[in-house]
Amino acid sequence: MGTASSLVSPAGGVGEVIEDTYGGGEACEIPVEVKPKARLLRSSLRRVGAARPGGLLGASFKSTASVQELECAAEYERLKKEYEIFRVSKNNEVASMVKKEAKLDRENKRLRAELQALQKTYQKILREKESALEAKYQAMERAATFEHDRDKVKRQFKIFRETKENEIQDLLRAKRELEAKLQRLQAQGIQVFDPEESDSDDNCTDVTAAGVQSEYWNGGALGSEPSMGSMMQLQQSFRGPEFAHSSIDVEGPFANINRDDWDAAVASLLQVTPLFSHSLWSNTVRCFIISTAETEPEVDIFIRNYSPKLQRICETMGYFFQVVHFPAENESHFKDVRKWEIEKSSLVILLLHLTLPSCLLEDCEEAFLRNPEEKPRVIYHRMEDDKDSSVLVQQLIEQICCVNKAKMIDHAGSVEEGAYEIYNCVEKIIKQDILGCEMTELEGKDLGNKEESTAPEEVVFGDVLWDAHDEQEQMEAFQQASNSTCELGFEKYFERLNDLVAAPAPIPPLLVSGGPGSGKSLLLSKWIQLQQKHSPNTLILYHFVGRPMSTSSESALIIKRLTLKLMQHSWLVSPLTLDPAKLLEEFPRWLEKLSARHQGSIIIIIDSIDQIQQAEKHMKWLIDPLPVNVRMILSVNVETCPQAWRLWPTLHLDPLNSKDVKSLISAECNSANVKLTKEQEKKLERHCRSATTCNALYVTLLGKTIACAGSTGNIDETLQQCFQCQDTVSLYRLVLQSVQESLRNDKEKGLLKEVLCVIGVSHNGVSESELMELYPELSSAVLASLVHSLHKMCLLTYGCGLLKFQHLQAWEMVKLEYMEGENAISAYRQKLVDYFTMQLSRDRVTWRSADELPWLFQQQGDKQKLHKCLLNLFVSQNLYKRGHFAELLSYWQLVGKDKSSMAAEYFDSLKEYEKSCEGEESMICLADLYETLGRFLKDLGLLSQAVAPLQRSLEIRETALDPDHPRVAQSLHQLAGVYVQWKKFGNAEQLYKQALEISENAYGAEHPRVARELDALATLYQKQNKYEQAEQLRKKSFKIRQKAARRKGSLCGFALLRQRALQLEELTLGKDTPDNARTLNELGVLYYLQNNLETAELFLKRSLEMRERVLGTDHPDCAQSLNNLAALYNEKKHYDKAEELYERALDIRRRALAPDHPSLAYTVKHLAVLYKKMGKLDKAVPLYELAVEIRQKSFGPKHPSVATALVNLAVLYCQMKKQIEASPLYERALKIYEDSFGHMHPRVGETLKNLAVLSYEGGDFEKAAELYKRAMEIKEAETLLIGGKATSRHSSSGDTFSLKSALSPNVFLEHGQSYSFLKGVRFSYT
Repeated sequence: MGTASSLVSPAGGVGEVIEDTYGGGEACEIPVEVKPKARLLRSSLRRVGAARPGGLLGASFKSTASVQELECAAEYERLKKEYEIFRVSKNNEVASMVKKEAKLDRENKRLRAELQALQKTYQKILREKESALEAKYQAMERAATFEHDRDKVKRQFKIFRETKENEIQDLLRAKRELEAKLQRLQAQGIQVFDPEESDSDDNCTDVTAAGVQSEYWNGGALGSEPSMGSMMQLQQSFRGPEFAHSSIDVEGPFANINRDDWDAAVASLLQVTPLFSHSLWSNTVRCFIISTAETEPEVDIFIRNYSPKLQRICETMGYFFQVVHFPAENESHFKDVRKWEIEKSSLVILLLHLTLPSCLLEDCEEAFLRNPEEKPRVIYHRMEDDKDSSVLVQQLIEQICCVNKAKMIDHAGSVEEGAYEIYNCVEKIIKQDILGCEMTELEGKDLGNKEESTAPEEVVFGDVLWDAHDEQEQMEAFQQASNSTCELGFEKYFERLNDLVAAPAPIPPLLVSGGPGSGKSLLLSKWIQLQQKHSPNTLILYHFVGRPMSTSSESALIIKRLTLKLMQHSWLVSPLTLDPAKLLEEFPRWLEKLSARHQGSIIIIIDSIDQIQQAEKHMKWLIDPLPVNVRMILSVNVETCPQAWRLWPTLHLDPLNSKDVKSLISAECNSANVKLTKEQEKKLERHCRSATTCNALYVTLLGKTIACAGSTGNIDETLQQCFQCQDTVSLYRLVLQSVQESLRNDKEKGLLKEVLCVIGVSHNGVSESELMELYPELSSAVLASLVHSLHKMCLLTYGCGLLKFQHLQAWEMVKLEYMEGENAISAYRQKLVDYFTMQLSRDRVTWRSADELPWLFQQQGDKQKLHKCLLNLFVSQNLYKRGHFAELLSYWQLVGKDKSSMAAEYFDSLKEYEKSCEGEESMICLADLYETLGRFLKDLGLLSQAVAPLQRSLEIRETALDPDHPRVAQSLHQLAGVYVQWKKFGNAEQLYKQALEISENAYGAEHPRVARELDALATLYQKQNKYEQAEQLRKKSFKIRQKAARRKGSLCGFALLRQRALQLEELTLGKDTPDNARTLNELGVLYYLQNNLETAELFLKRSLEMRERVLGTDHPDCAQSLNNLAALYNEKKHYDKAEELYERALDIRRRALAPDHPSLAYTVKHLAVLYKKMGKLDKAVPLYELAVEIRQKSFGPKHPSVATALVNLAVLYCQMKKQIEASPLYERALKIYEDSFGHMHPRVGETLKNLAVLSYEGGDFEKAAELYKRAMEIKEAETLLIGGKATSRHSSSGDTFSLKSALSPNVFLEHGQSYSFLKGVRFSYT
């Protein structure tokens, strides 16, 4: 066989030489480029055939297989080579990708590092922002603290000044009294010799040791009684060296008043103290009827037909109505009682016909001719054509018409028509004059809801209503506690209490301890009066706890009331929770807020705190440290004081000594014109030596018993009975026996027992009208007689129109005397339950039925009836809206219902009630119920369940009223409040904005309700950290509330002015006197401050004319009137008249007063300002120079007030183009300001600005730039201090500055640098 080499020609070309692996022949040459297999085979065969004749005869099968293998191997090698090439390329690509990946990884790491750095920077910036905000608020707090400290010093000076004024008033009053006595003695021909008599004149104007003329005090308003300005303790503080920065110059009590101060002061009084009509005696409209036998028919018809209508009117407003009428046959028996009733009455009606019995004449004179409080009075005179009234009747009517403005009803018709006329007149008087609801109805008539006007507190305090009944009860408790016939030697205790207030903080509460009736309440009330008199800057909050289980002893209501008081005094508006637990947490926070704002001490006094159930648990905040300026005083009984409190400092009241006992009994006897013998006094002194017989209550009761017995002449017998009573309860039993003996029959004695028992088992007491409905056989005359006797003997007292026991010992005596066992108590409670249940069945739900009925069911243990009562929606609404949330919650807990089941039952009851509602009025009432339920559930924390009733209330109001009605805004506001608590701020914001828009359209942009919506939005934005938006809204809200307060103050101010004008009408009927002239001047000033310039001008002119007639034209008082009248003309822009009057006043004061007298400085200042205003700069210069001189003499050459006068003079020189004279004045003022206030004070900055302007005008641009740069640094520092707010227009010294334009608005310095400050701004301190 041949080899494979015979198939391929070796001369075929250059190729690779490989070994033949299949045969052992020669090496063959393989072409580099391999042809296709078939083609290669054919070409090979051709070559072989050509080489060997015969074709393929020389080829074998084996050779053919080797060729195939060779071709496969070549193909393999080719593929292998391609693979290698592909592998290498891919490896290169992978390497490139790895490099790219590494590069991207490095870039990623770099970016991550940058991101982390940015995140750290962001966190750092965020922390810096938060710290900056915190620093801002801290700076604002520091600034506020600084302002408070500064104002405190000013107020202390003001108090010192007013104290000295009062002392001088007392001295002058004593002087006038002595002069009057001297004149009387001289008129009687008695010669009075004064060993120290001199030739000096009393009216001389020599300078006193203090540098103040006596004439300044004697002739001004300081010699008068305290004016309205001084009595109200106006909040205007002392302003630097000058007393007032007002456009009117007034001396005396008005030296610190300007128009804003007056409005703010009156408004603050209205804000802090609820207004109660002076015609109301303990929340009751008392109508006293005096009638003759001829007019008894009218009285019967009026009481039977019209008295219930008047009672419903008063009940709607939250008051009681009581008619008191004594039949003619009993007139002589009830003489003292009638006089007492006339004093208490809100309205007296006299019914006359032809005659007037002489026994009624004294009552008529007492009611109509002696009516110092000018209470409403009505005279009904029935006339007949053919008959004339008696002379006595005609004379009485004429006297009444001359002295008193009584309403006359002359009637000539039937008796029924006469009674109807009386009813119409009385209804109008009650609504307009007594209850004052005429203005309220006018304000609320467009709102479609009468209740809109009865809840002003809702505007001020968000969703919490002020319970006026609780507040009035506290005021009456304070008045009752402070009543005593004599002082009981409390001076030593007063000193200890004063030491507590002055002691450095922190100190625990002070306990005032003593036995029952030892005089703890009397001591605290007397000390409160002294503090209010001598420390007007001290804020005193008090609460007198009444009988245990009463409303006044509920801890949640006490905390709520004190918190609302704190909110009032701090003028802060914030929603207040009604949840007892949250209230207990929030009260210390509010106390801390007010203590930081208040410029004096805060004293909280809680009397009989141990009467509160679980006092130690509910008053646990007392254990925590109190703020620095807060003091707590608590009174407790020795036996019932909680153990944890016994470690606190304690002031224990000692028993009365023999001297105090004697003085107290003597005072009671003297009041009844009863004299005791020496022997009787010794017996009393020996008796009152034990611990139980020498306390204040026992001795007082003993004195009243002896005084009452003295009128009958059996003092010895009464003393023997009293000596057998060794404690207060037994002495009360003796008092009750004496009252029973004074009654005429057994019927009245039985009624006495019923009255006392019903009062004892009630929750808070029983009103007289309720007693008359409970016992129809009880007439008003008998009831008045009983109450008079019991009140006189300290058994009963009034509290918000309710009769209640004055002391716990009296109630204990009644229980021992009349109610032995629980059955008797339960029977009387059932009587009250039946009465108030009958009221509910008549749809007559009042605050009384809401207070009493659930409590009575609770005491009876009748959970089923209590549950039914609570489901009366109007009862629950009344309790909730008056803030009795904790009480309502405790009732539901007693029934055994949790919050969810309670909410479900209320909702089901509302659904049932809704089915019976028809008409617009009932639907509006239904909406109110839904809203109350929603608010109640919100306070319970059931936010998801609160949404449904509030949305339903919104739907009803939008349908029944109008989508733009204010009540719709109320629903939106309440619903938004739920969303805020629910953290759904987007929904809340939308609802608040809708409510704001509706309120603005309904009330105007400056109504308090608009301010409430703005406050709510601001709070919402603050929760979302939108501080700038919140700040803007709060500023806007504050301005609205400030304007509203001023309007409110103006209304009350005008009421005060009207009362003063009525007094003046009587005053000016007499001869001209300096006092009358002073009163005219004060009244003119007050009208001026109220912008009533025309009326003010009349009074000021009358004052000037009277003073000129009485005192002479050169008297300093005439200068005062001239000065005030000139200020008024200046306000009216009658500059020529003002100039003439100022010049006359200046001439008088220059001649009468010392060169550095403050009154002279006032006139110089105002006349200089007037000259400057009129462009008479040459005349103004000497006056400004004189002002500088006066201030230097008064305060020294380095006082800031001197710098102020220098700046004013420098500004005047600049206006006169006398820059050379102005420059040293500015520099001297700058030096004084820097030495007095420091280099960074705003006054220094403003003076630097003035110097910069002056330097620029002189061409010294570099110095101007340097001065301005310093001024800007001061301004920036001030801006940072007050948190970015605008610069205050008041400096530390209290003077104000104004801007004056002197240059063009575009000023360029050299080197092409532009300074925007030099817009001609020059600051002048006036």
